[in-house]
Amino acid sequence: MSELDRLTVHEPTDLGWCSAALPNETTDQDGNLAIFDERQRDPRVPAKRVFEDSQVQALRTYLKENNGLIDVELCEPDELDRITRIFHRDGFVVVKNLLLPEDLERFRQGCVNQLKEILSIKGKDGRKYISETGRLPHRYSYGTSSASRQLLHDPIWASMVDLPATTPILKSLFGPGGYHVLGSGGDLCLPGAIEYQVLHVDFREDYAIPAGRLQQAGSLGVEPRKVENGELDPRSQQMILVKTPPIITINFFMSDLTWENGPIRHIPGSHAMPFAPPGQPEEPEWMRLCTLAGAPAGAGVFRDSRAWHGATPNVSKEVRAMPNVEYAAPWVADDRFVPTMPHEIWSTLSDHAKKICAKVKAEPGVWPAGAGVMHPLANERLKAKEKKSHL
Repeated sequence: MSELDRLTVHEPTDLGWCSAALPNETTDQDGNLAIFDERQRDPRVPAKRVFEDSQVQALRTYLKENNGLIDVELCEPDELDRITRIFHRDGFVVVKNLLLPEDLERFRQGCVNQLKEILSIKGKDGRKYISETGRLPHRYSYGTSSASRQLLHDPIWASMVDLPATTPILKSLFGPGGYHVLGSGGDLCLPGAIEYQVLHVDFREDYAIPAGRLQQAGSLGVEPRKVENGELDPRSQQMILVKTPPIITINFFMSDLTWENGPIRHIPGSHAMPFAPPGQPEEPEWMRLCTLAGAPAGAGVFRDSRAWHGATPNVSKEVRAMPNVEYAAPWVADDRFVPTMPHEIWSTLSDHAKKICAKVKAEPGVWPAGAGVMHPLANERLKAKEKKSHL
């Protein structure tokens, strides 16, 4: 049996730990090797991608002693007021027991199926795998690895959009005006992903407050005040921006997040920061250790997509996988939505799921361009998308 035949995303595996993959290397759109620029590369990474290497062992010891946010607040799904308060305060909130056991097992299998497709493409010059374009070794995105940039064509991912535990929370966070599915994908790292990923945001705030955003803020209890010239006063503007994130993402945890398997790090309050996150050389140590270690399998994190976050070293022997669904506020412009969910998939959903997926649904009989093709390299994905679109 090959290592792909034994692939799992919640138990020890033979995957990863490819010593031929150099620290901080990446690939361009054609698979040519490159090294990240100074802002993005990890200046403190071990010199070798080897499980028993002394520097890796030292990193493992340090993470065991220090990794994780102090007192990560873990909510239950029915604690809607607490969830909403923490989310708007921190820009994220971790909620336990989002997934029934059968859902967790099904989502794990979906992650395995898609990861097999990604890793089936062999690496070059002794490398076990091809790194994804623009990503660090042993790190992949389920979304951007798809030629359609989404996985809404996969019935397992489509089934994530409307769950008994998540829908009431989303309604509380977005308010009575509703929300729409924007996309789906997720993040994963193999064992041996020894670098920190640079802090980043998934969506940049443009600070515009159109009428729909103002209406949403009002429905969430914001009472805006105006100054003499009729403009909103600064405190009102800031409160509206904080309370109305354009996009909220749910990442589901396929395994327990531990100090050693690459738990995501999130910087509390960063969703309200009016400036970009620091690069790798400037990032303070406390931010590197701001991880969600301790969150259990079956839980998930609801993320304001403006919040600073990044991946951390996986020095374990387990894959850390976090499939996701992205939701947009009701006032987000229509041109941000792409029809990547086949009508045939959409027709199997619940009435509520059909409603929130209406903007990403393809026409009957039309297969979304690129859907069903997974590849680490950007130009290979582009070729597949162009081929599919001309069928």
